[in-house]
Amino acid sequence: MRRPTISDLAKASGVSVATIDRVLNGRHRVREETARRVYEAAQEIGYHAVGLLRQRVFEDLPQYRLGFVLQKPVQAFYQAFAREIAVAAQAVTTARINAQVDFVTASTPTAIVEKLKAMAARSQAVALVAPDYPAVTAAIEELQEKGIPVFSLLSDFSTTARRGYIGVDNRKVGRTAAWVIARSARRPGKVACFVGSHRFLGHELREIGFRSYFRENAPEFEVLDTLINLDTPEITHEATLDLLQKHPDLIGFYVCGGGMEGAISAIREERLSGKLIAVVNELTPESKAALADDVVAMAIGTPLPALCKELMGLMIAAIENGEAAVPGQSFLPFDIFLSENI
Repeated sequence: MRRPTISDLAKASGVSVATIDRVLNGRHRVREETARRVYEAAQEIGYHAVGLLRQRVFEDLPQYRLGFVLQKPVQAFYQAFAREIAVAAQAVTTARINAQVDFVTASTPTAIVEKLKAMAARSQAVALVAPDYPAVTAAIEELQEKGIPVFSLLSDFSTTARRGYIGVDNRKVGRTAAWVIARSARRPGKVACFVGSHRFLGHELREIGFRSYFRENAPEFEVLDTLINLDTPEITHEATLDLLQKHPDLIGFYVCGGGMEGAISAIREERLSGKLIAVVNELTPESKAALADDVVAMAIGTPLPALCKELMGLMIAAIENGEAAVPGQSFLPFDIFLSENI
């Protein structure tokens, strides 16, 4: 495709070529509203000098270094999360954001604390996805004392030192998964739930919601003992096959964290598509294909674009205005994906 020219940018932004030149070269003052319009149009059409335009438009704005520590870099969900963080950082118009993303490859307390402290050393605020280990809690409290706000993402921490939680209401997510299984089942029977780890408080809340729904609204179903899959496809695959062998009358199950690829492959292997009601978390290439093939009944998704936009605002507010400016919890509505709306 032809690379957009300065004339294309002028047409897209509704200003003259001379105005574009003034914005690019900073020769004469251009109204802020006009400069922003030029910058947004440049992003839209893929103009090659969009980086320079951003620098010109936002050069008088404060600059903030924000750090983000995510889990499992090979997972499609966390790759998408990193991309959305970059998009949200670019979209901030009240400050210049330098967003730094790093991943924890091993979910051990030592590895997480090392990543957290390394990121905090070069950031003014940090957001973190991690299990709730005492060592992580201590590190967050230490950073709080140094004036570096830390936010929990997706799964909260037990410490009050964290500045805020941003994610979905995990208890409601678990209850929604249970509602789908109970309402879709042709008869009562056995159901199961996989969690990555009870150290992830978000997983624990989803399990609580899942069990409480059946206890309150569908007591005729039998909820089996919870299975730990460490968020890995391999363990989930073997655990699913073992579950099906021990309980051939299984109605359905919910994978409330990672590792759903293993459950999907096990259902395909046993040729049980359409015969089990499986609910998973997040829409990825694997879960999307499973929805289309009737291997999975529903995927519950985190609204990453909305979450990252909200997160940017909260982290900036924490830097500029301190603790009083940030709510303790920010719940976003979760997405629901079925075979008919993917």
